[in-house]
Amino acid sequence: MRLLKINDTVKFMRLRIPALILSSVLILASIGSLAVNQLNWGLDFTGGTLIEVGYPDKANLDEIRKELDAATFGDAIVQNFGSSYDVLIRLAPREGVKSADVGDQVMLALRATGKQVDMRRIEFVGPNVGEELTEQGGLAMLTALICILIYVAMRFEWRFALGSVSALAHDVIITLGLFSFLQLEFDLTILAAVLAVIGYSLNDTIVVSDRIRENFRKIRKGEPEEIINISLTQTLNRTIITSVTTALVLLVLFFVGGALIHGFSTALLFGVVIGTYSSIYISSSVALLLGISKEDLIPEEIEKEGEDLEPMP
Repeated sequence: MRLLKINDTVKFMRLRIPALILSSVLILASIGSLAVNQLNWGLDFTGGTLIEVGYPDKANLDEIRKELDAATFGDAIVQNFGSSYDVLIRLAPREGVKSADVGDQVMLALRATGKQVDMRRIEFVGPNVGEELTEQGGLAMLTALICILIYVAMRFEWRFALGSVSALAHDVIITLGLFSFLQLEFDLTILAAVLAVIGYSLNDTIVVSDRIRENFRKIRKGEPEEIINISLTQTLNRTIITSVTTALVLLVLFFVGGALIHGFSTALLFGVVIGTYSSIYISSSVALLLGISKEDLIPEEIEKEGEDLEPMP
């Protein structure tokens, strides 16, 4: 691939309006899905009992649901886990019944037909712990966005700060919308992936903002849109190399890593794509719409004391 030169400027900002429209549609669709479908909260947030069992032959999920329904576990969520021989069963908390007893009752119901069923693992999470994790997870993302807003405003300029936070909020909302639309399980590993997406997107945004500030001070003639295009072009090779190498690792985790980190790799893989897009179009476009100019980024000259006095003879 030929390295781009400064003169080979890509007109990124020419597509800023279509990009903003596309992002607005995706954000509205994500918010709509979150309002209607909500997130498929994992056991970490909802509380309850999680049981993983193994069968010697391919498991019939419909038959397992009927067996559990006959044993008063009609609300059980049954799905394959990793392979067609492994089954994951999730149960909501039950009042007055110990979690260990729930696991024993489920195993009795599955073995009632004489089938060989192996218990692989069983986990318990109380409802109070789940509510606390939900609250703390939301506060963690909100705190991260506020701290980023303050940091970028102090290092660069308030227009860049609003652009950066807009890009990060854009990435988080659309990533959550993807999990809501596909009804993928959202647990603590996915929350960690979303926070990692914030860090990845912020890194790209900081690199682009730093180059824009540098070019505003270096290039004497040029409109803000032209300078932003030059800056994005200069950082394009770095952005592509970083995104591709990160995506290759995540693809390996997605296909080979197993079911335990499948959701984690999905969130990060999608986050890398949407984060690269937002660092190019959302952050820079918002700063441009807010009227960023060369005067905003040139440091003020501080007049030294006595500088205007005539020299002594």
